[in-house]
Amino acid sequence: MDVAVIADIVGSRRLQDRAEAQRAFEAAIAQAEIDLPLADEPLRPTAGDELQGRYASLEAALASLLLVQLALPPEHELRFGVGVGDVHEIGRGAGSAALQDGPGWWAARNAIGIVHARQQRAVPTARTWIVGGGEQDESMRTAIDLANAYVLARDELVVRMSPRERRLVYGRALGRTQTELAAAEGISQPAVSQALASAGAAAVVLGLDGLRDRIAAHRRVTADDRVAAGGRVAAGRDGATGEEES
Repeated sequence: MDVAVIADIVGSRRLQDRAEAQRAFEAAIAQAEIDLPLADEPLRPTAGDELQGRYASLEAALASLLLVQLALPPEHELRFGVGVGDVHEIGRGAGSAALQDGPGWWAARNAIGIVHARQQRAVPTARTWIVGGGEQDESMRTAIDLANAYVLARDELVVRMSPRERRLVYGRALGRTQTELAAAEGISQPAVSQALASAGAAAVVLGLDGLRDRIAAHRRVTADDRVAAGGRVAAGRDGATGEEES
């Protein structure tokens, strides 16, 4: 399964320094990928105000995008359209960059339109939406519905965080202690505890932990499948050799 992500800038026309904002976006994406490397293709600028990236699973995409959101200051925001579906290469562009197409990208384009509309109307804090592309089975459709409920609640918390709260929640997401965070911020540990509680950090971090558990389980299954496939190939070769010798 492929997961395509299209990100665009919230309020791009209101930015006083577009170049500075672009640097902030790229720095946040790079930092998130250093701290939790999950992207098959990390978000990168494309045309206009857009960035595009690709992930191996929905859990990987949602975990990575959360860290990107937390790494950004409130004045520099991205919204994310997440498309679940096949992605295939159709050629090479400038600089030998892969040109991709497929239901995953079509779904991501649909999703970015939906989250933009929701943000402008009923849910001003909406920053993420997920759409399935192509033929999805019932279990995946259910997973996408549940994930959309999750990201709506998550975005509500993250969008309302102050810059310090975002830094503190980011640190807790990486397993840093409150004492370590207090030293980095130059404040007391009780002040850190109060800020984390006010920001809803426990819910955000527990949600991320759940995603990471799913990612680890998926990787174990994938590794086991590869070992099993390798064993079948080896057994086939041994069988063929035995027939030749007999």
